[in-house]
Amino acid sequence: MDLKNKNDIIMHEMYKLAFRASTPSVDFDDLLENATINDQGQKVIPFMDYECYDDVLDKIFNDTMNKYGIDGYQRRGFNISFYLGCSPKGKRRGDISPKKNIKKLEF
Repeated sequence: MDLKNKNDIIMHEMYKLAFRASTPSVDFDDLLENATINDQGQKVIPFMDYECYDDVLDKIFNDTMNKYGIDGYQRRGFNISFYLGCSPKGKRRGDISPKKNIKKLEF
């Protein structure tokens, strides 16, 4: 990440908050520093080893967007980058069975 670029600063801040709130808690900068390098020269971060509640990730995202005054089309871009990037794996609170939430469709 080029932390001179405003967009990279915003993403870095969201990742730092998300990994601090994850289970297990970790410093995102430490993850970057200790990342292995693959054969293509890319950093490999084990971000799927960490979990964070969906509502916490949503709050981190929304609070950061509001802090920097990001809205509209640009906000959607950040949303895609954050959730599909190297953020911790999201998890729901409580025991929510997917079968209980499926409604029977009739045609």
